[in-house]
Amino acid sequence: MNMRKYSALPLATLTAIVIATMLMLSVGIAYLGVTSYSKYLDESINDGLPPEAAAAYRILNEGRVPDEASLKTLVEYFDAQAAPADFKIQIAALICGLLSALVCAVIGIFLARRIARPLEDLTIAAEALKSGDFSARVSASSSGTSEVSSLVETFNALATSLERMEERLHFNNMAVAHELRTPLTILQGALQGMLDGVFPLDRKILADLLLQVEGLGKIVEDLRTLSLAIGQQLVMQRQILDVAEIVENVLSAAKPMLDASRLEVETGLHPAPISADPSRIRQAVLALMENVSRYAETGGWLRCETERLPDESVIIRVLDRGPGFPEDMEAVAVNPFWRGDPSRSRETGGTGLGLSVVKAIAVAHGGYLELENRQGGGAMVTIHLRP
Repeated sequence: MNMRKYSALPLATLTAIVIATMLMLSVGIAYLGVTSYSKYLDESINDGLPPEAAAAYRILNEGRVPDEASLKTLVEYFDAQAAPADFKIQIAALICGLLSALVCAVIGIFLARRIARPLEDLTIAAEALKSGDFSARVSASSSGTSEVSSLVETFNALATSLERMEERLHFNNMAVAHELRTPLTILQGALQGMLDGVFPLDRKILADLLLQVEGLGKIVEDLRTLSLAIGQQLVMQRQILDVAEIVENVLSAAKPMLDASRLEVETGLHPAPISADPSRIRQAVLALMENVSRYAETGGWLRCETERLPDESVIIRVLDRGPGFPEDMEAVAVNPFWRGDPSRSRETGGTGLGLSVVKAIAVAHGGYLELENRQGGGAMVTIHLRP
């Protein structure tokens, strides 16, 4: 039986085929064995015929009738051999049946091990995964059924996701420590200096310390937002709203920040009603405004657009004339604490969580975040929201 040929079959179908094949093989072996032995037994009985009975048997085979005495001798001989012959045939049938069952059992065990081998590999890999080795993988096997192949594929995808999650968690832990170290060091040093009388207790130093505290608060809030997104609790209060009105309100509230960055603002806000969480939409739009003010102020131009698509989804599009995104655009929204500034300075690079938060909000609304570089320079960020 070619396992490679049948490996793509469902387990139930493959099991039925194996059972049917074993039954036919068992019956075939028993039939051939009993038939062969019966033929051998007939030949042995015929070879042992007495001379008179042998002559009568030969005459009968020629289509003639032997004399009464020879025929009687032949009948008596066959009657005498009938009982022992029947017993021998029964013993032969039993032996052939047991032999065929043994052969089929050996073949069945071999096939069962071929089918179950990927499950054994999967069990070993699962134990390794349980112990924390997220690099464990199960190689695809040609002897597995379709269910086993699907299970192996799912397990490998799960292991890959866990490995990436562990790498991202390690990176995030290091990034959080990096982000918190600087403001905490500044706060500790300044407060200790005030207590020791090294620094005077004046308003400027307190304002600087308050700025560091506000930065810490923003990091904590952004991390909380990402944690809620992971727990699928980011969007809790949906209501019918017009995204265009929210964007317009955010632009009005962010006008001092945009004016400080000398950005000329254009709008193309078309009515875009949708069921969404208004606070999260405002948070996402504000994060985009802060991102543009920080990275694209050299372009001096910002455009915000809203639109409702034919499938009733809504998009929020922000365009600028800044330096645009790097070649690895996926890292911008996927990796928290990413900054365009290689120095990773908070003063020039923010917390690096902005686009990660925007992406989390878009995904929580059933949509996604799209990043593009515009022809002629600049970036385009599009939030897709689904009802």
